[in-house]
Amino acid sequence: MTFSLLPLLLHEADVPATARAALRKASEASSSHRAAWLEAAAYALAREAHLADADARALVGLDD
Repeated sequence: MTFSLLPLLLHEADVPATARAALRKASEASSSHRAAWLEAAAYALAREAHLADADARALVGLDD
């Protein structure tokens, strides 16, 4: 079983609006486009919430 923070991130007011929008698009996207929207959300989190890139990627489920 995997644990996802995406539902929480989608509704958390402290998450930048651009990141929430990208996460919303990721949840609606086909599997071939989902990763691109998650990348956009991670980028927004890193830049606008001042998170380390690796931390932002981990939050949206893009752990390497």
